[in-house]
Amino acid sequence: MDPHTSPTPHDPDGTLPGGAGRPDAPELVDFTVDLTAHQVLRQAQVLAALGPDWDPIEAMRGEEAATALLYSGLDEEQQRVYDDLVASGVLPRRGDGSAAA
Repeated sequence: MDPHTSPTPHDPDGTLPGGAGRPDAPELVDFTVDLTAHQVLRQAQVLAALGPDWDPIEAMRGEEAATALLYSGLDEEQQRVYDDLVASGVLPRRGDGSAAA
């Protein structure tokens, strides 16, 4: 049996009612779409939208500062939950292990 009509768990003999596997069913053909050109165009448009002044290092620093601010000033219960999430691997360990690091 060719890969286009191979049995499936729901169709053990390869003869689906009303379709694939029947002698009168149309033959399947390979269909391939190369999106490389589209992806290159999309990337160029994103970079153009960001502009020549976009600094990825500064953007990362801003993200790190926002994350530090998000986890700063936690009360005891919030700190305990934060520490539990870090210990379980849900959140990455930061600085000295405290939320304000």
